[in-house]
Amino acid sequence: MKKVYSVFVWLFLLANVQAQQISVQAPKSVFEGDNFTVRFVVDDKARDFKGPSFKGFSLRSGPNTSSSSSFSFVNGQTTSSVQTIFSYTLTADVVGTFTVDPATCIADGKKLTSERFTITVQKADPSHKQQQQQRQRQQRQAYDPWGQPAQQEQQIDDKSLFARASISKSNPYQGEQVIVTYKIYTQIPISQFAIDKLPGNRGFWAEDLSEGTQIKQYEETVGDRRYQVAEIRRGALFAQQSGKLTIEPLDLNVLAMVQRQRRRTGTIFDLFDDPFFSAREAVERPLRTNRLTVNVRPLPAAPDGFCGGVGRFETKGGLTLDKVKANEAVSYKLTVSGSGNLMLINAPEPAFPSVFEVYDPQVEDNLRKSENGVSGSRTYEWVLIPRSQGNYTIPELKFVYFDPQSGQYITHTIPAQKLEVEKGDARNSVHAGNKDDVRLLNQDINYIHPTGKFHRIKATVRPGAIFWASLAAILLLTVLALVMGKKRQAAEMDTIGMARKRATRLARRRLKQAEKYLRAEDQNAFYEEIYHAIWGCLADKYGIERSRLNRETVRNCLLEKQVDTTIQEAVMKVLQDVDFARFAPGDAKAQMQGIYNEALEMIIKL
Repeated sequence: MKKVYSVFVWLFLLANVQAQQISVQAPKSVFEGDNFTVRFVVDDKARDFKGPSFKGFSLRSGPNTSSSSSFSFVNGQTTSSVQTIFSYTLTADVVGTFTVDPATCIADGKKLTSERFTITVQKADPSHKQQQQQRQRQQRQAYDPWGQPAQQEQQIDDKSLFARASISKSNPYQGEQVIVTYKIYTQIPISQFAIDKLPGNRGFWAEDLSEGTQIKQYEETVGDRRYQVAEIRRGALFAQQSGKLTIEPLDLNVLAMVQRQRRRTGTIFDLFDDPFFSAREAVERPLRTNRLTVNVRPLPAAPDGFCGGVGRFETKGGLTLDKVKANEAVSYKLTVSGSGNLMLINAPEPAFPSVFEVYDPQVEDNLRKSENGVSGSRTYEWVLIPRSQGNYTIPELKFVYFDPQSGQYITHTIPAQKLEVEKGDARNSVHAGNKDDVRLLNQDINYIHPTGKFHRIKATVRPGAIFWASLAAILLLTVLALVMGKKRQAAEMDTIGMARKRATRLARRRLKQAEKYLRAEDQNAFYEEIYHAIWGCLADKYGIERSRLNRETVRNCLLEKQVDTTIQEAVMKVLQDVDFARFAPGDAKAQMQGIYNEALEMIIKL
């Protein structure tokens, strides 16, 4: 009897474990071009659902969440059950066999995981394509209760439902901030929309302004028609090169709720043939915005002190102290605030006295994103350590930026400042002796006697082999020190050479910081560090001015330096991938990891 009871207990536990897992409802094979549904079913209330990436398929919609409850009353006892369903609508684009990773969620305080599964996409023959088109027509056609085809009161055409992209300025300067807006214009109710493909921003630095904001809705008249308008996406673009640039269209899908009308039957049911009682049918419709063309004007010849800033800025800064002691640290700060390409401004180069030990500036960003663009501030902080006492003057610092509204360069000046450096702390020098030291003085040093007896020593001392070897070593080290000193002095005078030597070191430091942001999944900070690592390495390695950095300049420089073709292609691919990866759909962490690996490999090759 105990054995039978144990068997029932194990069966109950096994059934409970199975019930707590995520079951998958998906077809094993589909044809190319088919739309299909994948469902993840949880026999409980579920939350924090994380679905797979569905690589190899186009996501139409999802995850769409639904739940159902059931009750039963047996022998005076009531039992209930809840089921949560997460569904995706997908399209098979490419022929092949694809593995879908597990999905996870939280139910009853436990983490549940589904099993991996595969879907095979077969090539569709002409007969299947015809059947598919016929099935889609049948799905779009509605029927009333008497089996008669319904007549739609509203017809979806390019005038009743469309999407449009607009830009705030079509002929900006290079580096000037422009706002691109994507809108849906509709005269038909829409239940939901999904972006299938983000536009390509080749040649631009892009910032998403829609993150964390609600969709803005209002009415607008186009021609002689009144539309309901929804702003679905807004972004800030900064052109990184001059010339004619193209912003590719944005692809999306919408579910339009189309009203249908029943056919009159001559019965009492015709009383319900009223728009209030009319049924609505969800019709899926793909939309594509227009392609935008931007004519980017080059910046005029830049004066000295230009660091790439384009916009309208204010500056403030200077020394944090006016008096320090030798070998103590003091900070020199420069804060640039305003609206424009703050994240692309390079650090200026103040002329600090040569007796100061100067560290690379620390950069702190305080950026804000709104529907009007990117604004905020960027602060550079240099740590200075004066090594000698005296009175020193920190020369004035000029910050030059380009104002696109006036079309001129504007110069802001941080006035010169004086720094008084006092003598350093003397506690590290020789300490005065104490009383015990004085008592022992007679034992350490004997007094000089006024008289004494001296004896001549006839023996002669001849230096041995160790003496001559030591003397030769000293002479050799002296010569080496002189030679190395001259080489170091020449290297310090060669600023371009020094920049090339430290290019890889600085790039690796940036990549190390980017790796921290990668682990923290901070996408914006990660791509900013990757951007500075790549462009900074190329600028220092090949002596390119940062204000002239763009893909065309880099490619021409690589050709002039006769860099290997494979390395050239790797460099250009990384630059392109960084531009696309920031807003590409899919697994953001996997994309960040791929970009990090490509950047590291490129820098190692350089």
